[in-house]
This record gives sequence, structure tokens and C-alpha cells, in this order.
Amino acid sequence: MSTYKKNSISLTGAVSLGTGVMIGAGIFALLGQIAELSGNFFPFAFIAGAIISGFSAYGYIKMSNAFPSSGGIAMYLIKSYGKGNVAASGALLMAFSMIINESLVARTFGSYSLQLFNVSNNSVWVPILGVILIVGAFLINISGNNIIERSSLTMAIIKIGGISIFAIGALWAAGFSFQDIVNVNNDSTYPITDYLGALALSILAYKGFTTITNSGGEIVNPNKNVGRAIIISLAICTIVYLLVAFSVSLNLTISEIVTAKDYSLAEASKPAFGKYGLWFTVGIAIVATISGIIASIFAVSRMTAMLTDMKLIPHKHFGMPGNIQRHMLVYVTVIAIVLTVFFDLSRIASLGAIFYLVMDIGIQWGILKNIRKEIKANFFMVLTAIILDIVVLSGFLWIKVSSDVTVIIVALVAMTLIFFGEKWFLKRSDNK
Repeated sequence: MSTYKKNSISLTGAVSLGTGVMIGAGIFALLGQIAELSGNFFPFAFIAGAIISGFSAYGYIKMSNAFPSSGGIAMYLIKSYGKGNVAASGALLMAFSMIINESLVARTFGSYSLQLFNVSNNSVWVPILGVILIVGAFLINISGNNIIERSSLTMAIIKIGGISIFAIGALWAAGFSFQDIVNVNNDSTYPITDYLGALALSILAYKGFTTITNSGGEIVNPNKNVGRAIIISLAICTIVYLLVAFSVSLNLTISEIVTAKDYSLAEASKPAFGKYGLWFTVGIAIVATISGIIASIFAVSRMTAMLTDMKLIPHKHFGMPGNIQRHMLVYVTVIAIVLTVFFDLSRIASLGAIFYLVMDIGIQWGILKNIRKEIKANFFMVLTAIILDIVVLSGFLWIKVSSDVTVIIVALVAMTLIFFGEKWFLKRSDNK
């Protein structure tokens, strides 16, 4: 298999990759955590998250129209900051954010699968099943782009259709009316930082649109279709998230959602559909998480392979056959497995949100400061994206300082190692 295949991914395939990552993690893994931070207002967190992600996506669409590339985020950073430490560190931050997302989805797969057997969510089988999923996704990825596109499209249709059926059925069973949207009753008072934390996680639920940019050089007519795919993916996911959020809120109390936060959709299916609803929901979750892992591994391996080709990150073959792209698939898979085994869902999601927001601020600042005129981006759209990211990140960090400072420490150590590790590597390469 060659490193890149031009025109090997259609517009439909690109949308499938984007929705695959977003729906795989967003609604199954994060809904319970968002509800825990925002109470009965949690469906509206997805609306606000979609708006904030829309402002961010504007810059990516402008960049993709000007510089379509299979390096995606890496290429955008290089165009903004030049081929150096800032671009390489930012790209690696994005790559780790995507790998973290893979472990988030993998553990979600384990949590939902065990609901069929009434096994505790603390069981050792959660990481074991997650590791099995990651290995399976790796095997599909080494099979080539055509296999990936066909499998992603098929699973996207199954999961979007299945989730929609679940959500509409649950809304109908609960006697939903539009008055329920207006009359939200929040029994508890939450500090503003908690709502900002919920927004940070909801943004993480949408960040999968960046997967599309990392396959830009392989998408048919990328100057137009990358942007179209991003817009379509965000629109589809927003509708799906809202349907599910309102259906869950009508079938479970907030305390019930929080108790079952790692598998809240499965729990919400019981009042409306009984055990058959549970089986159906778990089946859809399994399909969604499988497609999410496949799409994410596909995208991050492309980006890191490009960074390696450009001599921006170190690379060792370790005696493995094949090209750099295949080697990066192996490295990405191994890191995702380690995270799946040693981190729980809450901490994985927190790390992913911090990494992504920091990286996105860097992307937007690069556009604003260096290439805004070149790509014809609107100043106020980009500035708004930066301000929103900073506000949400600040609120989220404040929550973690008081509730789980370990996450902040791990994030700071990781970012420091990435930055200074890259600085050392690039200096060493220049000397050679």
C-alpha cells in the first residue's frame, strides 16, 4: 500500500470518517460527564459546543480550501508558523489528543459491551475489550483506503440510523413536546465553571471534524470537499446529539445519568424499551465505537507519517517491514492500548479536552497573526474562536485544579516534554 492515494476518498467517505470519530466518542462516552457538570441543562451544552466548534471549524475550512493536504493539522501549523518547533509541537499535541480519543472510545466499547452480560463497569474486561477493539481497528487500517471507506460508510449509516431510531422512540415513549425544551427545571445550582467544563467536554465531542482535514490530500476535489465534509459532519452530529440528549433527559434523572455515566444511553433505553432496547442500544454503541476507532487511527497515522517525512519528529523502524505510514499505525496503536489499560474514562476525556483546546488556540492564533489575509479569513470569526476557546479552557482547568489536579499535572508534563523534546530533536537534526 502506498503512503497516500490521491482521490481515494469521496465526499461521502470523508463525512463518514468525520461522523465516525465524533459519534463514536461524543455521545456514548461523554454524555454522562457533561450531565454531571451541567444538570438538566446538559442538552444545551451540546448546542453551545456546536456553536463554539463552528467558529473553530471556520478557520480549518479556510485553511483546507487553501492548503489541502494529507497532513492536515500539521500542514496548517507549518503554513502558520514555519517548519520548526512550534508547528511540530502543536501537531504532536493534536496527534496525542486524537490517540487519547481512541482510548476513550475503546473503553466506552468495553463499558457498553459488558451491559449485555450485567458485568460491573469496574471489571478488568473493560480495558481488555478496549484493547481487542484497537487491535481490530489496526488490522482494518492496514488493509487500505477502500476497505476503510466502505466500512466507515456502512457503519456510519447503521449507527446514525440506529441512534436516531432510539432517540425518536425514547422521546415518543416519554411523551415529549417542544414545551419540554423551554421548561427546563434544574433543581441544583451549578457554578459557572462547571458549565464551562461541560462546554469543554461537549467541544471534545465535536472535535472529530479535524479527522477530515488529516485526509485532505486523499479526498476527491479537496479544495471544496474538505470544507463541505466538515460542515455536513458537524450538522449531522449536532442533530444526533440533541435527539439523544433530550431523550435521555426525559427517561432518566440527572443522578441516574451520573451513576451510569459511562453507559448512560444503555441505561436510558430500559424505561422506554426494556431489555430489547438495551440490546439494541448496546449494538449501536458497539458499531459506533468500532467506526470511531477505525477513522481516528486512519487520520492520526496520516498526520504523523507526514511529520516523519518532513523530518519534524524522530522515527525508528525497529526492524519492522513496510513504509513509514504502516510504522506509524503500529506506534499509534501501541500508545492507545497503553492509555486504555491505565486511564479511566473521565481522565482520558479531560486530557483530550485540554490538549485539543490548547492546540486549537494555537491554530487560530497562527491564522490570525500570520496567514489570515492569505487564506481570506474573517478577523472577527477567528478572534471569536480564540476567545471562546480560552474562556472554556480556563473554566475547565479551574474545575480540575479543585477536583483532580493529577490531570493538570499530567497534561503540563506531557506538553512540556513534547515542546522541549521537539526542540532537542530539531536542534540535533540541524547539527547533523
